[in-house]
Amino acid sequence: MPRRVTVVTAVHAPSARFLPDAHRSLCEQRLPDGWDWQWLIQEDGRTDEVRPYVPDDARVSFRQGRPGGPGVARTVALARADGAYVKVLDADDRLTPGALARDLAVLEADRTIGWTTSRTLDLLPDGSTAGFPGDPDAGPVERGAVLRFWKEHGYRAQVHPASLCVRRDLLTALGGWMALPASEDTGLLLALNAVSRGWFNGEAGLLYRKWKGQVTGQAAHTDPDERDARMAVVEARARALADLGWACPAGR
Repeated sequence: MPRRVTVVTAVHAPSARFLPDAHRSLCEQRLPDGWDWQWLIQEDGRTDEVRPYVPDDARVSFRQGRPGGPGVARTVALARADGAYVKVLDADDRLTPGALARDLAVLEADRTIGWTTSRTLDLLPDGSTAGFPGDPDAGPVERGAVLRFWKEHGYRAQVHPASLCVRRDLLTALGGWMALPASEDTGLLLALNAVSRGWFNGEAGLLYRKWKGQVTGQAAHTDPDERDARMAVVEARARALADLGWACPAGR
């Protein structure tokens, strides 16, 4: 398997204009000797509005597909992944310098860690940033810890799924992202934490753009009936995985 980090991005037409910023943040990454990255951009749909923003870079691969939401787009993109690790980068977000190297350092050093997340800062329209209250201490995130916190804090995880970096074999074993219209990344995060220890990097690794057109800011995202259904299936999956007793790596 190549010594490569596969960066996966789902994009739709409204967020396509931010792809050049995301690309610049990738080009600023400095990886250890012998490592490189590939960027898989998957459009959630087939339009003429995304391709003009895709960077001309041999490390970038762009495909389109029928609409199914960001989780479907990311999971379909995995067919083109050949790196040992998969890093999430939403189309409207940016990595901070050193983010990929920090993820790699943890995952390469400890096979008992299946995934990493990092401190995330909101990137506001005026260019300023704001942190989230209540970040955990830097270090391991033990199995089951994310689900407990999520349940106790109104379905809000203490680590941000948009900053996820995960072992590719573990990601595919869990089937990729959940088939949900939203919260598909939280569902994956809780499933990962049900079967594997994680890690939280205390240094900011992601700038999470806040803008008027983002999907999580739309009214449909907070519809109470849909939200209750999403949360119920996310929790049920995590608990079922925990009850099965399967762990990655085996015996942990």
